[in-house]
Amino acid sequence: MQSLCERTPKVNAAEIIQDFVVPKRFAHTAFDNYVADAQIPSQGFAKARMRDFANNLEPKRKLFRRGEEVKAGIYLDGGFGVGKTHLLTALWHQYGTRATYGSFVEYTNLVGALGFQASVETLAGFELICIDEFELDDPGDTVLMSTLLGQLVQRGVRIAVTSNTLPDRLGEGRFAADDFVREIQGLAAHFEIIRIDGPDYRHRNALSGALPLDAVALEKFAHESPDYSFDEFAKLTNHLSTVHPSAFGALVQDLTTVCLAGVTQLLDQAQALRWVVLIDRLYDREIPIAYSGVEISGLFSPEMLAGGYRKKYLRALSRASALSREISQD
Repeated sequence: MQSLCERTPKVNAAEIIQDFVVPKRFAHTAFDNYVADAQIPSQGFAKARMRDFANNLEPKRKLFRRGEEVKAGIYLDGGFGVGKTHLLTALWHQYGTRATYGSFVEYTNLVGALGFQASVETLAGFELICIDEFELDDPGDTVLMSTLLGQLVQRGVRIAVTSNTLPDRLGEGRFAADDFVREIQGLAAHFEIIRIDGPDYRHRNALSGALPLDAVALEKFAHESPDYSFDEFAKLTNHLSTVHPSAFGALVQDLTTVCLAGVTQLLDQAQALRWVVLIDRLYDREIPIAYSGVEISGLFSPEMLAGGYRKKYLRALSRASALSREISQD
């Protein structure tokens, strides 16, 4: 049994960028195994356009074909569970080491760790930048990413992006596309926007996780393997403030389960946002969560779930709930 509180990883630029690859749970995605619903034409259209975008990725600065400018970017717009991430990861698989892949938050953390210009120079060495769940809830981060992507496009780098749209926005005419175009302003002209319709095939709006274990049972469970970690929730919450978010992946490296004792509802926004990042890294690596304390669905306060970062928190609840259910299935 290990403790995350005893880990203080430091990562350099090379180590950070090595993690900008498709998560393990998407290791085998491809255009051929994306099953478009024949009753929803936009899914088949999106698949065809993404495949075409992949096939027409040309060397830098050669963004023209047949007398027409090829768009430097493609933006997949739609709700949860319609296959946007499947198509984005399929695109990355075609280019591997010539492309980077990460969430919006991972890219903003990269800039925080390396600095803006160093991030531009690092990312400019790739042909394609894939960004999953482009977030529009933080104006500062949105401007930062818009400026970053603008400089990369000027250097001939191509960009593929998916949206982050809440389930309660389904049914609105354009999902998040209008917001995206408005927020990235001049950069928007470089993007082809593709809409994908359809229901959430995973029903991810269900936030119910496995019930918490009692304290004695959790500690007994945590001792079952040296590859499990065990930490008091409050102590780990404080410890996360001492580790840069870009190193959260290294923090949980080589673990097979994370055990959290005495989970309580988070009331501090900074603490809550760190937990969002940690949950994302656990989800990417398919590391289950076992816990005691309040139910996982109560991790964030009602005020947080109604506030400006609600998309982040709802995604984190969905992912943490899924990871807790993986324990109950063992």
